[in-house]
Amino acid sequence: MTSLPDLGARNIHSPMLWVGFLVGVLVLLAVDLRISGKNTTQEATFKEAIGWSVFWIALSLGFGAFVWAHYGGEQGLEFFAGYLLEKSLSVDNLFVFVLLFRSFAIPPQHQHRVLFWGVLGALILRGTLIIAGVALVHRFHWIIALFGAVLVYTAWKILFQKEEEAGSPADNAVVRWVSKKLPMTGALEGPRFFVLREGRRLATPLLLALVAAETTDLIFALDSIPAVFAVTDDPFLVFSSNVCALLGLRALYFVVRGALARLRYLKPGLAAILTFVGLKMLLFRWISLPTGTSLSIIGCILAVALVVSWLRPAPDAPG
Repeated sequence: MTSLPDLGARNIHSPMLWVGFLVGVLVLLAVDLRISGKNTTQEATFKEAIGWSVFWIALSLGFGAFVWAHYGGEQGLEFFAGYLLEKSLSVDNLFVFVLLFRSFAIPPQHQHRVLFWGVLGALILRGTLIIAGVALVHRFHWIIALFGAVLVYTAWKILFQKEEEAGSPADNAVVRWVSKKLPMTGALEGPRFFVLREGRRLATPLLLALVAAETTDLIFALDSIPAVFAVTDDPFLVFSSNVCALLGLRALYFVVRGALARLRYLKPGLAAILTFVGLKMLLFRWISLPTGTSLSIIGCILAVALVVSWLRPAPDAPG
């Protein structure tokens, strides 16, 4: 984390930067929704997803370069470290989305709609959590160690908790409460969350899938957001790196869902990343690593997990 802020660090708190970033994100989300809504076949969605994945990654890297050029190299490194950390942790969401869509029997042509509104809701939820987290860290600096302990515990769960013990993402208290309180249709009604039947507004299973996606992301956010405080406590850099990591999640899902079965060592890799950042936060009073070093370690762990997974896939993974 930055200990000696310079002129660039002060300027990065400019209200105009916040407004410009938020307006740009909303415009891009609107364009994304309009384009993705036109292509409803699986093939078209996959082709579109490749282009959008490249676009979001390039856009995030470009934004990081902008931060570096206008606000200083340290701020640029903190953004890139936060982005890589949150991007790698967000990939774990994709495993859950596969199970979620399978549980609700959501066909591929409707999955993009759940993912889009899920990401939009996640931005709002995470923004609220980030504001609260930044305020806590700045007021009670010792809470960094508490966040570190949470991350180490999360890493332990990833390594040793069996999937059946974690429960189905479609079976949680919020989903059960919504299904009991709202009148529901018995089957999907295309891409709609609500339909009118004899003057009554009924919710569809697609809405339950969205609720499950939002509650699941909230749980992930409680684990992943504290991790970014290992590399920066600047509110704008924390928020922007989280947003950039989330924006490409919808497209990334359609690109890699077929390859997820091959990534057998990704979860251990994510556990190693969480352990590293958790220990760094637990020991922040005695150990201080440069942001560039943290970025290199996180990148190396992720690269090793992906390469080994590709070279040694699970025996039952598709070729």
